[in-house]
Amino acid sequence: MRLLVQLVAVGLVAFGGSALVGAVRWNVPLTLVFGLATAALSLFVYARVVRRTERRAPIEVATKGAGPAFGRGLLIGFGMFGAVILNIALLGGYEVRGLGSVAGPVAMIGFTAAAVVVEELIFRGILFRIVEQRFGTWTSLVLSGVLFGAAHLFNPHATLWTATAIAIAGGFMLAAAYAATRTLWVPIGVHFGWNFAQGAIFGTSVSGTEAPQGLLDGVTSGPLLLSGGEFGPEASAYSVLGGVVVTAVFLRLAWKRGNIVRRVPAATLAG
Repeated sequence: MRLLVQLVAVGLVAFGGSALVGAVRWNVPLTLVFGLATAALSLFVYARVVRRTERRAPIEVATKGAGPAFGRGLLIGFGMFGAVILNIALLGGYEVRGLGSVAGPVAMIGFTAAAVVVEELIFRGILFRIVEQRFGTWTSLVLSGVLFGAAHLFNPHATLWTATAIAIAGGFMLAAAYAATRTLWVPIGVHFGWNFAQGAIFGTSVSGTEAPQGLLDGVTSGPLLLSGGEFGPEASAYSVLGGVVVTAVFLRLAWKRGNIVRRVPAATLAG
């Protein structure tokens, strides 16, 4: 029941915020303000509903240490996408035609913040965390990752392959980041850095969605496995490979820290 209550609470904020951001049609100041407001309100509602349904402090979104944790995640996200786009460019799948705009990236701050925070709260803060308590880390990681990929099947230019790539490069990796750190600020930072670098800096599609022009006027081309096609670099084989490597690093860290949760036997729950 608590899973459903939490999903509904955060989902309602996400729906309202998405409607507002979509209605302003990339107006720079309004997209920035509405996006940041949606992210902040989502965090507030999540914290309140966790307190009410679980009778505990939501330490996974605690403000203490949030800045450094977000910053570490941000650097990882930027670094990952930088490595991916560099490899694509070396094989001729990405080209910079010149400078882009500054206005687009400003709007993308709000848009990305809203999307990233809502997705991390739903898929890692609620789904992964609650399922993990009953079925363990491994089952929860696979389940939440697959559902995260499946949710992107509704995006423009999505296919079964792009959903699989998102599940591996995003869903599994971000769940592993939470398992290793037990704070949502790290996966929020990684997710924000990755998405923002794609659209706002390198000017590529973000999960099939066209964004305003980034700081660079960039264009991708070539086979799907190289450049990601119309869906964007997230569907590239380089993104999948990078996601596998970073997932393994986070899971190793989670193991060393004793953060891997085992499945709770049904007999234990019944007793």
